[in-house]
Amino acid sequence: MSLIAFLLTVLVAVLHLYFLVLEMFLWDKPAGRKAFGLSPERAALTKVLAANQGLYNGFLAAGLLWSLTLGDAGKAVNLFFLGCVLVAGVYGAMTASRKILFIQGLPAAIGLALVMAS
Repeated sequence: MSLIAFLLTVLVAVLHLYFLVLEMFLWDKPAGRKAFGLSPERAALTKVLAANQGLYNGFLAAGLLWSLTLGDAGKAVNLFFLGCVLVAGVYGAMTASRKILFIQGLPAAIGLALVMAS
């Protein structure tokens, strides 16, 4: 895997760790409410759902980081998890906010292309 593909995979993983923290621990705090445009009432009502979503983002990050520890054998694992992130980004853009496509989907798509090319 090229260095740029490796670094982009790390970036996508770090982004998903950040999403985990926002959704699991900061959802109803000022930082979480600001990031997702939530009122205190809405944040309180959706806190459990957000924590579940955050956990899934953590699994995506773990899979991406795991793939990097496997050497050449990790390429298929890396492609799988980047593909999952891309699908999540496209779905999020269609159902929640278009900016998800750029924040989540675009880095995953570029990462996919770079990993496949390396």
